[in-house]
Amino acid sequence: MTPELAALTWPDVPPAGSVLVVPIGSVEQHGPHLPLDTDTRVAAVIARRAVEQLATGAGPDGAVVLAPALAYGASGEHEAFPGTVSIGTAALELVLVELGRSASRWAARIVFVNGHGGNLDALRSAVTLLHHEDRDAAWFPCVFPGGDAHAGETETSVLLAHAPETVHADRIEPGETAPIAALIDRLRAEGVAGVAPNGILGDPTAATAARGAALLDGAVDRLVGALGRWTVGDDGRLR
Repeated sequence: MTPELAALTWPDVPPAGSVLVVPIGSVEQHGPHLPLDTDTRVAAVIARRAVEQLATGAGPDGAVVLAPALAYGASGEHEAFPGTVSIGTAALELVLVELGRSASRWAARIVFVNGHGGNLDALRSAVTLLHHEDRDAAWFPCVFPGGDAHAGETETSVLLAHAPETVHADRIEPGETAPIAALIDRLRAEGVAGVAPNGILGDPTAATAARGAALLDGAVDRLVGALGRWTVGDDGRLR
């Protein structure tokens, strides 16, 4: 059974020494075929499965507890698409800092499991400040080696494996497939809509549930290993 913070009463919260795992996502367009909460779903399932493994086997010292996901992030590059809701980097940083300060009154460590690349600046700044205040915090990225950028084969495969009912298979189509390095200046100047009118950076037509299951397994294994080692880089990333 997954130790979920939201379902506990206060006497049931593990004593000092626990690790709080907080999924961080976004509400933003993911092409015409994936739900707006894709990044939150991905972060939440990776965090949940890692906590489940650590709750039933060898893990870091102390209990590991899963917090409710933070669903809003910094998604300004997607705001040309209806449905996107971005709170911006400054607001997200403040939320993460205050969350970390509050939770550290009873949790020994806090890790933010991030599903959206646009949240990185806020995560780095927030964790750096928490470290300056002598709080043991870190962030961990839900990255998939060799994956494409946004709503392409990678994320579509993961959703086909995790929540196939959310994928509109009849709307799957290629987007802009040029490498991100070649697009970055335009993305910064024009946003995603200026580069990919359908909101896709990649080609989801090759996505499969089997590929998604393998991607999820790898991400969960990396998070479990990182939580066990608890080695935090200079940028606050859990290695």
